[in-house]
Amino acid sequence: MTQIAPPPDTSHSKIEDAQAFVLGTALCALGVTMLTHLGLITGQTAGLAVLLSYATGLSFGLVFFAINLPFYWLAWVRMGPRFTIKSFLCVALVSAMAETFPQLIVFDYLDPLLGAVLVGAVTGLGLIVLFRHGASLGGIGVLALFLQDRTGFRAGYTQLIFDLCLFAAAFAIIAPGLVLYSLAGAVVANLIIATNHRPDRYTGR
Repeated sequence: MTQIAPPPDTSHSKIEDAQAFVLGTALCALGVTMLTHLGLITGQTAGLAVLLSYATGLSFGLVFFAINLPFYWLAWVRMGPRFTIKSFLCVALVSAMAETFPQLIVFDYLDPLLGAVLVGAVTGLGLIVLFRHGASLGGIGVLALFLQDRTGFRAGYTQLIFDLCLFAAAFAIIAPGLVLYSLAGAVVANLIIATNHRPDRYTGR
């Protein structure tokens, strides 16, 4: 009788997770640094934090960390403790780096359209790194999955509705041209994630 070999273990080690969390959050924090330098916004929870920081004068790092706090219970229920703890660490790292990077990185000039595209690129890559190591930056995505489980309403629709409301609100706070540049950056980020983050091509956990 032929024995079937067990599937290879594709789990990441703690060291691999650690380096991925540092790299992924650093890329996302770099994106936030360019974003806020240009006065742009992005989608999801990070975009809400950016918009509130513009409206209130509070730092992005503080607002982003605080906004994510209510979502950890949902993450624990929907995704489990491992995912929740990893995501908490990643949110904390992005919040800390977003506070530190502007003191270390100064832009003399950055074209808004090119900057928006670069923000989308580095943020998309950073999120892929985190996703592939079983983490996220929390927020609306977790809520969308929770609502999908409870009501059947598709998570993608919840995220789309949230982003539409967010960008609509942005017109009251930042210039229309900057909102359009921001949309371009958000499209780039989502295209990069959709193209490169596919379970059939990557099996690491």
